[in-house]
Amino acid sequence: MKTTLRSSLLAVRRDLPDRARRDALLRERLADLLAREAPACVGFYWPILEEFDARPVIVEWLAQGGPGQRRLAALPVVTDPREPLVFHAWTPDSPMLEGRYRIPVPAHNQPLAPDLILIPCVGFNRQGYRLGYGGGFYDRTLAALDPRPRAVGIAFEATETPALEVQPHDVRLDVVLTESATLYSEAAEREA
Repeated sequence: MKTTLRSSLLAVRRDLPDRARRDALLRERLADLLAREAPACVGFYWPILEEFDARPVIVEWLAQGGPGQRRLAALPVVTDPREPLVFHAWTPDSPMLEGRYRIPVPAHNQPLAPDLILIPCVGFNRQGYRLGYGGGFYDRTLAALDPRPRAVGIAFEATETPALEVQPHDVRLDVVLTESATLYSEAAEREA
């Protein structure tokens, strides 16, 4: 079921009309969220397979950090497919290497602990659960990190699906950002 749903949602994302407008709206929502949440360190992802590219927002957010307001960004690195992700420091000038699964990673091994993580979603539901690529990396990572960082899913509204089957190991996101909404999960609303 998840494999079929994943394939279908990847096709929806690939074929989205007016992608430039959707990306611009999502960039605005992400910038607003970062201003509101005021994290010290943001973990984000290198975009693949038509994912939203958060890098321009992260670059701007890093540049806006003033005196006494050090801001850091980090990218996930797969050290072992069965282990949680580790996050390594990233700047716009960071040299990059090809990592596992051919996804670029920072060349310098400088681990950081993000207090907010942007997580790409192949699909999502209104309860705050996401469908990823099936490796379980973000679920393992969120379950292992203590304190747990704020988990923000990044998705396009067309990939919302009530058909998402939630498994016991699935970790709920705190927020899902789309080009048209900022959706807080029930757990995040109770904590607010």
